[in-house]
Amino acid sequence: MPKGAVNIAIIGTGVIGAGWATHFLAHGFAVTAMDPGAGAESRLRDWIDNCWPVVERLGLANGASRDKLTFTTDVRAAVRNADFIQESGPERLDVKHSLIASIESAARADAIIASSSSGLAISEIQAGAKHPERIVLGHPFNPSHIIPLVEVGGGRLTSPENLARTMAFYSSTGKKVIRINKEVKGHIANRLQVALWQEAISLVQRGVASVEDVDAAISYGPGLRWALLGPFLNLHASGGAGGIRHVLQHLGAAQREWARDLGTYPETDDYIESIAKGVDTELQSYDFPEMLHQRDQLLIQLLEAKRNLSQIP
Repeated sequence: MPKGAVNIAIIGTGVIGAGWATHFLAHGFAVTAMDPGAGAESRLRDWIDNCWPVVERLGLANGASRDKLTFTTDVRAAVRNADFIQESGPERLDVKHSLIASIESAARADAIIASSSSGLAISEIQAGAKHPERIVLGHPFNPSHIIPLVEVGGGRLTSPENLARTMAFYSSTGKKVIRINKEVKGHIANRLQVALWQEAISLVQRGVASVEDVDAAISYGPGLRWALLGPFLNLHASGGAGGIRHVLQHLGAAQREWARDLGTYPETDDYIESIAKGVDTELQSYDFPEMLHQRDQLLIQLLEAKRNLSQIP
């Protein structure tokens, strides 16, 4: 990032784009958001207003203000003075290419374009770009104004310098940045999630457990540990004095047998209705919007606690 850069452009203001806008405003940047959808501006401003108490609790940077938000329906106007451009358009390659072309028609050549793409390869997104070396992956996680993780990676034509600039910039805004060294579909965290979802769906479809019990198995079991330490460190802790070497040597054969019994992801959409009905049943006794509000409060408490523990990565 250029020294003292403060101008951020957000292209697309759906759930992810709105979260990015809230995050950058909370860190003191001037944000120009662009979305051509009817009513997009009012939805965005309402979203930011509703989320502002959350980012206030997480801690506002000097100069943070919702008044630093500008809205436009014109891509070129949004990016003209931007130092950093966060593209959060629909997950379609043709749409990404169209957005990149519009962005590059007005943006400075040194402005980084970071795509929030959840699975598309940057090499595909940057194809045909005038300055492909400045197009990077900057994939956040919902709710993106709370969850710190952002995955950064480049395509075949992305420059190492721009990858380093992007990682440094995100880190300066409080994000936990991880580097993708090799392009794969779905990146890192989404692939890990899909592996779990695959088996969760299979267990329900095979009649092993209900949707509600599968959710409880994670949220009241390993999910509690995963919120603090990752899978490898948790395995290391499970091995006692022998650490991860011991637990893998001890359980390796059993784990290979379990792995061979894992279900596969459904090849058709026939499973969707049964899973959706299971979720509806699970939610019968709950107010889902209030559930999400309470989830966010717990996320904040957890992040605050982790921040004060020096031996939790």
